[in-house]
Parts: sequence; C-alpha cells; structure tokens
Amino acid sequence: MTHLQAGLSPETIEKARLELNENPDILHQDIQQVRDMIITRPDIGFLRTDDAFILRFLRARKFHQTEAFRLLAQYFQYRQLNLDMFKNFKADDPGIKRALTDGFPGVLENRDHCGRKILLLFAANWDQSRNSFIDILRAILLSLEVLIEDQELQINGFILIIDWSNFSFKQASKLTPSILKLAIEGLQDSFPARFGGVHFVNQPWYIHALYTLIKPFLKDKTRKRIFLHGNNLNSLHQLIHPECLPSEFGGTLPPYDMGTWARTLLGPDYSDENEYTHTSYNAMHVKHASSNLEREASPKPMKRSQSVVEPGTLKHEDHGESENTQPLLALD
Repeated sequence: MTHLQAGLSPETIEKARLELNENPDILHQDIQQVRDMIITRPDIGFLRTDDAFILRFLRARKFHQTEAFRLLAQYFQYRQLNLDMFKNFKADDPGIKRALTDGFPGVLENRDHCGRKILLLFAANWDQSRNSFIDILRAILLSLEVLIEDQELQINGFILIIDWSNFSFKQASKLTPSILKLAIEGLQDSFPARFGGVHFVNQPWYIHALYTLIKPFLKDKTRKRIFLHGNNLNSLHQLIHPECLPSEFGGTLPPYDMGTWARTLLGPDYSDENEYTHTSYNAMHVKHASSNLEREASPKPMKRSQSVVEPGTLKHEDHGESENTQPLLALD
C-alpha cells in the first residue's frame, strides 16, 4: 500500500481496485501521466497539482488518465470562467454562510450502506429574498470541497436527496436554463466526485418539466441516476436503507437538524440564534454546539417558511406506488 492510500480500510482499498482500477503499484506513474498533460493546456492556470489532489480526479474517472485530466482541466476552467462565484470562497462569506445556516446543503452524519455520504436539500426552504441560487450552489460546491478531502468518500462517493414538498411554481420559475446549466457544469462536468444517485421525492409536475430544460446539458450516461420517486418512499428505501435516513424520508433516524452541517463548517461563527432559521417538518429539537461539546436544547419556536411541509405529510404508510421512479440523471 502506498502512502497515498494511508488511512483507508482494507475493504475500501479492495473496492478501489475492483471498481476504480486503482493499482497501488503504479499509482505514482498514473498521477505523473496526468500531471504531464498539463502542458497541453497553457490557457488554464492549474493552481494545485500535488499527488493527493490529482488522485481524486483519477478516482472520479476510474483511472482513465485522459478523462481524469479532462476533468482536472474543467475544474480549473470552470473557476476561471466564473471568478465571482469563487471570490471569498469560504464558509464565512456572507452569501455562503446564509445558505449553510438555512440548510443548503444538509449533510447526514452517518453514511449509507455503501459508505456514501448523503446530502439533503429541502427545496421549499429556499427563500429567494434571502438566498440567491448562486450562493446555494456555492455552498454546495464548498461543502463538496470539504467532504472530498476524505479519501473514503473519493472512492465511495455521494448520494443527493432533494425533497420538493411544497416547492412552489413561483420558486421553480427562478430555476432558469442558464443557472441550471451553471449548476450542471459545476457538478457533472467539473467536480471530482462520484455521485451514486440523485433522488427526487415529492416532486410536482413542474419539476418534471424542468428535466426537459436540462436535458440538452446532460451527457448520455448521466440519465441513469436521477430517480423520481414521487410520494413513493418504498422505492427510495430500495436504494437507500431506512436505517440511513431521517424520519422526513421514512427513515429510522431522528428528524434532520438544519444546523448540523453549518455548525461543522462555521464552528464558533455559527449561532442558533440567527434572526432567520428554517426548520422542516417541525424538527424543533436541535442540538446546540458549545465549543466541542453538544448539549440537548429544549424546543423553541423558529421562523419557518410558509411553504414548509406540516408534520405527518410524509408518513411512510401513506405512500402508494408511483410511476415516476425511473432514473434520469447520473453525475459520475
């Protein structure tokens, strides 16, 4: 085992060998071959080219060196073309901080049965007077940058669940083709992560219509891993075990605390007393961070969007079969 695989479990190393074609005996040669291609793109400023950084691009493209380099080039080109998005690209940037505080994204502490990290988006919590779509995208990209430092996640990947409950037509109208294209370019084409699935639940008809808008921006292979479950949580549970999910999705875990991931990134800068804090499904019992210690807090009223789903809307037993569980999008 090379030092680049230090800290990985034997099971994960074997998974990388079987699924990603990762060979520790030639790992450094693979990395160097990608690095040698940099001279072919003098138009791009490759701001980081160390072994560990290049390795995540090889893993994202199953050690196909040409594809790994193309992804590496697109990563930096996307940042060059969207300089404003990456100005002050850190958690305490006001726009990113607001998005994180409002739960964009949510990140579950536990991983799924395949070792993948689960990200959550509660779409109805998007207050468009408070958070721009760009700032939400920046918060998601920053979160992925932090998470992808974990080698286990470079190999196992991510799952994204988007709950569209009470997401209004007015909110959806703000999802223009241009900003959807920007998001797809940032996630599908320019980020070294393996997305094992993107799951829509409780999506209204106009979210289906959005697929028509984004279809021209998708690669052929990318139409396999968006799953439209509608109100059928049984189909979701066939792919993600209930033991890995909070109760909002019919899981056995407690309701998701919207401040969990924000506290992780913001540390002492996070405050549960923010003047505006969303909470979904009346998840009023939140954990407060005090230094490195957590304590249980008593329930307290929190400002919430009028569009947030009322408790009981997503009872597991209420979900019938849905005809919209076909996969649409892969971000791999």
